[in-house]
Amino acid sequence: MNLLRKTVFAAAALMLASAFALAQGRILYSDSADAHADIAQALHSAMQEHKRVIVDFGGNWCADCQVLDIYFHQQPNLAILEKNFELVHVNIGHYDKNLDVVEKYDVPIKHGVPLLMVLDAHGRVLYIQRDRQFEKMQMVTPASVTEFLNQWKPKR
Repeated sequence: MNLLRKTVFAAAALMLASAFALAQGRILYSDSADAHADIAQALHSAMQEHKRVIVDFGGNWCADCQVLDIYFHQQPNLAILEKNFELVHVNIGHYDKNLDVVEKYDVPIKHGVPLLMVLDAHGRVLYIQRDRQFEKMQMVTPASVTEFLNQWKPKR
C-alpha cells in the first residue's frame, strides 16, 4: 500500500473513531475534577502498586484525545496500561483550565493536545511530550501507543 493510501486510510479511521467516541458522549476530561488531587491519588496508588503515572492533558472537544484514549483501551495496550500505569486525564478546557498544573510541570500545551507526561511513583517527571507525537492521531497507530507504553513502563 503506497503512502497516500495509508494516509487516506488512517485519516478515515481517525474520523470514524472520533465520530464514534464523540457520539458515545465520552467525557474524558471532567470540568469538576481537581487535577492536583487526581495526580496525588494516582501517585499514591502508583507507589503502592509499583507503577508509573501517565498524565494526559487534553479536552473533550479534541478528537485526537478521544482516539488516543480508544487506543489506550484496546488490547494489548489496555493490559500494559493497567499493569504498569495509573492514568490521569487533565482537562485543559480551551487552553484555559488547569494552567497551574501546566505551569508546575512546564508542559507545552501551546503545541497542541493530547499531550502526555509520565511520572515515576515519587512524582518525578520522566517524560513530557515535546515532539507532538500524539497530536495528529491520523499518523499514529495502536502499535505506536504500545511502543510508547512499553518504553515508559517501570523496569521490573
